[in-house]
Amino acid sequence: MSMPSLSHANEAAALAVAAFYRFVEIEEPSALAAELLTLGRSRALRGTILIAHEGINGSIAGAPGAVEDLLARLRSRPAFADLRAHLSRTTRNPFRRFKVKLRREIVSLGVAGITPGYRTGTRLDPAAWNDLLADPEVLVVDTRNDYEHRIGSFVGAVNPGTGHFREFPRFVAAELGTRRERPVAMFCTGGIRCEKASALLLAQGFASVYQLDGGILRYLSETAPVASLWRGDCFVFDDRIALDQRLTPADYLQCHGCRQPVSIAEREEPTFEPGVCCPACHDRLTPAQRAAFRERWRQQQLATARGKQHVGAIMAEKPARVLRSAEVTLE
Repeated sequence: MSMPSLSHANEAAALAVAAFYRFVEIEEPSALAAELLTLGRSRALRGTILIAHEGINGSIAGAPGAVEDLLARLRSRPAFADLRAHLSRTTRNPFRRFKVKLRREIVSLGVAGITPGYRTGTRLDPAAWNDLLADPEVLVVDTRNDYEHRIGSFVGAVNPGTGHFREFPRFVAAELGTRRERPVAMFCTGGIRCEKASALLLAQGFASVYQLDGGILRYLSETAPVASLWRGDCFVFDDRIALDQRLTPADYLQCHGCRQPVSIAEREEPTFEPGVCCPACHDRLTPAQRAAFRERWRQQQLATARGKQHVGAIMAEKPARVLRSAEVTLE
């Protein structure tokens, strides 16, 4: 199987971005983590790689040769020989640091015994996905979170209304449990969440389960706009925040209070305050949090004016503890 090459991406952008995952049994996750951490640091990469016994999930950026080196190192292992990565180019690194983390799950579902490495739903390429969505008998489910669905999704897709992927099993039990014979088609950003969700449904006795292979990112990269059934923008878990149908950054800011995307229209709302809150979280902050966020924002603006990065810009990657946040990985 031939792997996509960064040479096919936009040559005008100097940095490469790669998103990849694989569900496969890893016997010594800590050894692989140490190896990739050393390589990534030596090649000045940024991004996050999650490793667990069930597999690997990563999103990295850096010089094209450095990104290719890490992917080649992974593919040198038999378990990752045909690892596929979604590749793109950018003029600005969307990540701040390079991290390799050990996890119980590479995408947190919280249900024991789900093994996507052994059994998942039928994979559909973008053309077959369009054909399936034309069938009114098929239930199309967006496995992403509510704030992701809000800025873009497929025509007719069901929004589970979740704030975190760990809530998805409750949606299945409450809304899909009595419809196990109806075909279900699921999708997510890069394919990882719908792959695990499809394994969950199959384990619970659903008869026909499908998933969009490669996720929204592959769909948008391979589907002509005139044939696209996607509407809106696609949230991504990095500093680009959201991508449009051409896979270029859309016009969103990320709220410093809850980390959710904030559109141009929402930035006109009186409940939006730069560096503090947005319409989604303005009524959930305590006075102490508001004061702390305002001071952090003020310090960041002063640092920017001096041409420096304030430590708060890094700490702002994490939302306030009292707020429900997005997962820190790109899927």
